[in-house]
Amino acid sequence: MSIQQSELILNADGSIYHLNLKPENIANDIIFVGDQDRVDKITDRFDSIEFTTQKREFKTTTGVYKGKRMSVISTGIGPDNIDIVLNELDALVNIDLKTRKPKNQLTALNIVRIGTSGSLQKDIPVDSFLMSSFGLDLNGMLHSYQIDEISNPEIENAFIEHTNWSTKKSNPLLVKNSSSLEEKLSSDKIFKGITATAGGFYGPQGRVLRLALQDEKINSKIDSFNFNGNRITNLEMETSAIYGLSKLLGHNAVSMNAIIANRANGTFSEDYKKVVENLIEYSLNKLAE
Repeated sequence: MSIQQSELILNADGSIYHLNLKPENIANDIIFVGDQDRVDKITDRFDSIEFTTQKREFKTTTGVYKGKRMSVISTGIGPDNIDIVLNELDALVNIDLKTRKPKNQLTALNIVRIGTSGSLQKDIPVDSFLMSSFGLDLNGMLHSYQIDEISNPEIENAFIEHTNWSTKKSNPLLVKNSSSLEEKLSSDKIFKGITATAGGFYGPQGRVLRLALQDEKINSKIDSFNFNGNRITNLEMETSAIYGLSKLLGHNAVSMNAIIANRANGTFSEDYKKVVENLIEYSLNKLAE
């Protein structure tokens, strides 16, 4: 049965609704960034550019770096935007947009997030690189889907017990990264750990300005969680959504974090832009190998 127009929305030129892309516009290897201005900072390193477009905060550029075709897409901030970007990218490669029917042969995309994050552990310093071994979903977006096949109940339940997680919040969900991409982008320069993904920047990440928190001790509980040597190393707003949707849709994903702040030490990078540039260079070269 064909997917209805209200569910799979296309623009007048046949491109997918939010991303403004057609299937031929994207590569199988895709870099996600949050900031639309960061797209050019990556693609300025490309040998050639074949396509670029932007609609709202979603900017996409596709080109070639050291002989490898890649796309760079800005997702904006938060798991809700990731829901849009990943579902529309999957539709581009795995749904025939003319017949509106899923394809018999599915394509797996390789997705690498390059973003900034704050460390929660004293021994992971500012200006370092961290790969998310797992994404810990604290925001609930993924609960809109059938997630039993990607969950890890043992560690999720241990986290709920350790933090005395409120039953009024969505249950935490732990999702692993892509083993193949982890191997490709690993080196002795990389820290690894569980990345917690919040649904906001202030209260959901334990920041207090004028509003009191539901649990004023939530950050220290998150920082101190340890399950068989697995600890939560950093906190941001996209990784678990990328991991969860990628697993469900059959894509490969890994999140690379430039650590620009250390909340345990109260420190911030003196040149965070340089840290991001170094991580971009590192990730591009690993992908092109």
